[in-house]
Amino acid sequence: MTYMEFFGCAFIAFGPPFALFLFTIVRDPLRIIVLIASGFFWLLSLLLSSILWFAVVPLKKELAFGLVFSVLFQELFRFLFYKLLRKADDGLQRVSQTGQELHVAPRDITNKHIMAYVSGLGFGLISGAFSIVNVLADMVGPGTIGIRGDSPHFFLATAFLTLCFILLHTFWGVIFFNAWDKRKLHMVAVVVLSHLLVSCLTLLNQRTESRDTPLYAASIIPAYIVMVTMGVIAFITAGGSLSNIKSCLPFQSSANRYEID
Repeated sequence: MTYMEFFGCAFIAFGPPFALFLFTIVRDPLRIIVLIASGFFWLLSLLLSSILWFAVVPLKKELAFGLVFSVLFQELFRFLFYKLLRKADDGLQRVSQTGQELHVAPRDITNKHIMAYVSGLGFGLISGAFSIVNVLADMVGPGTIGIRGDSPHFFLATAFLTLCFILLHTFWGVIFFNAWDKRKLHMVAVVVLSHLLVSCLTLLNQRTESRDTPLYAASIIPAYIVMVTMGVIAFITAGGSLSNIKSCLPFQSSANRYEID
């Protein structure tokens, strides 16, 4: 039973992101490099957050303190990675020109949304891995959660929140990069504030002396509403429209073929 729970939660958290990686990134060396580099930048933000948490001894027990500064450091390093990519545009262009046999796509350089998407997915994957890896290790037993008064929904809620954050980081990457390219500072603020909002919602999941039951629904439902909103904004930012969606539908394409015939 514990292994079923382990694989179920692992597939919930990493199934869709793995599909994105498999179908959009794995065949392109340049995208893999950007994915790994963005994950490294997220690790640097985690290191800085850990140093701050360790240094400020009086606030060590305040989870909200570390959470807020962790979000701010993540967005700072997202900006630094954005600046690095924009500085490296010329070098990436040379790589794309000399590496045609390695399937390095020149459109990755001209279409900046692709690099933003890859970097956002890199941020999300490493963030999700660090947030759920210890929980997954506990899922295989012995025993399972809920025996000593803990919520039996903890593992499932963690898996869904991890998936939410991975997809959110992907959407935030597209919105954030485009906002800096076009100097839309209000959209930068939207990314940072929505990141703070969703992260602070997870504080409802902790057990305290005044509240024995974690409020999983109160954190997951608003988080997924924010995720869908960010996904729509990222889709429009990348140039998507309703006509693009309709052209991809099977019945629409078959109807077009019928009209042509």
